[in-house]
Amino acid sequence: MLRKLRIVLAVLCFAAVTLLFLDFTGTLHAWLGWTARIQFLPALLALNFGVVLLLVALTLLFGRLYCSVICPLGVMQDIVAWFGSRGKRRKFRYAYSSAKNGLRYGVLALFVLALVAGVGSLVALLAPYSAYGRIASNLFAPIYRWGNNLLAWFAERVDSYAFYSTDVWLRSLPTFLIALATFVVLAILAWRNGRTYCNTICPVGTVLGLLSRYSLFRPVIDTDKCNGCTLCSRRCKAACIDAKHHTIDYSRCVACMDCLDACAQGAISYRRRKKQPVADAVAEPVVDVSRRHFLTGAALLVGAAAAKAQEKKVDGGLAVLLDKKVLHRATPIVPPGAQGLWHVARHCTGCQLCVAACPNGVLRPSTRLEALMQPESSYERGYCRPECTKCSEVCPAGAIHPITPEEKSAIQIGHAVWVKENCIPLTDGVSCGNCARHCPTGAIQMVSSDAANPDAPKIPVVNEERCIGCGACENLCPARPFSAIYVEGHRVHRTI
Repeated sequence: MLRKLRIVLAVLCFAAVTLLFLDFTGTLHAWLGWTARIQFLPALLALNFGVVLLLVALTLLFGRLYCSVICPLGVMQDIVAWFGSRGKRRKFRYAYSSAKNGLRYGVLALFVLALVAGVGSLVALLAPYSAYGRIASNLFAPIYRWGNNLLAWFAERVDSYAFYSTDVWLRSLPTFLIALATFVVLAILAWRNGRTYCNTICPVGTVLGLLSRYSLFRPVIDTDKCNGCTLCSRRCKAACIDAKHHTIDYSRCVACMDCLDACAQGAISYRRRKKQPVADAVAEPVVDVSRRHFLTGAALLVGAAAAKAQEKKVDGGLAVLLDKKVLHRATPIVPPGAQGLWHVARHCTGCQLCVAACPNGVLRPSTRLEALMQPESSYERGYCRPECTKCSEVCPAGAIHPITPEEKSAIQIGHAVWVKENCIPLTDGVSCGNCARHCPTGAIQMVSSDAANPDAPKIPVVNEERCIGCGACENLCPARPFSAIYVEGHRVHRTI
């Protein structure tokens, strides 16, 4: 019964998190957005201590239920492992292996250093929730949208508008390749060895494993009933049951309850631990060392998430004039509510939820190495509409703070720059004014290019103090192949 309950809860959580990345209507986040905010690392980075304490208490009570129920990457591996275990012979295919503590704690130390140093690209690579987010948004979402477009095509043929087609496009080739490689590697590991990633590489799994050593409830082997058949060990996808010595490594046990289902003798039960469990003393003789590992790792993680530094007060310079479709800005643009480049670099886990939720096609994963897979704004397909605050509503890690449309209209994330050589009134001798007409803040005015000649073509003049960097001018500029106006980002956002 415990195993069935765990599977039902895991499927529900997995489906809810996945739908957040697949939904292109923007309606599900109001109902399911909490499933992203209860993920361990995003809650820690957002300083959401209520959620963190709840997950810690859950682990101290029941073991690593977070890994087997709440974490979408862990559930995805279980699904792959389930398909790999089809067949009577393959059902009991695992074996006990000793813990790779050197690798586990080494990766955790590297992860903590990356958090402290603000190396967001490394944090994004190792964070489990972020890894699944990239897989869902880059691999699952296109398939989902193609299916929706196919239904829309059929519906149109029968004069029905129950479905509508959406654009399917590649937001970032490097991020797509990383997501594909992550999925392939994890699928192979899960297919062959179950929870190898969770118990050797995942930093969240290592921290929760240190906690689960002291969990109140845990699977316990009754040596009087055990006949040494090793079915529990061969069913354990965490490879943590040593049937020969009747011990369980609780730091790697993910409380999946598969061993309870496998034991025909009823020798394994999930119950409250004793005050001095003999099995723990045999499996982990150096208790003090593990406690020191836990205190050190937990303190470093909390310290890295809570660390604050003074913001820089410098704006970026002018960007090099390039093709509108491949524009490289001297200072990248991050969304309103992100406060600036420094804040995003130290809080964003690169989960791509804001990118998937952006209805205007503005956000996309960065290709810069220092901010790889973190969101940046680009205005080739749309612009950041002042009334839209979707990215700030869905961010679970606190990298983009919640803002209202009124607040967004006063946040300056960049400023427009006019390029005289490409402006249509001067190059083609025709009137335009497209940028001025569509500027939501009235920061662009059309003035005569020659004060002495009233019939001279009118050109745009940008008032940088009123410009908020929304990109409407850049997106709607008709100049080709180079835009006559573009937005240069600010390293630190300011309110105007």
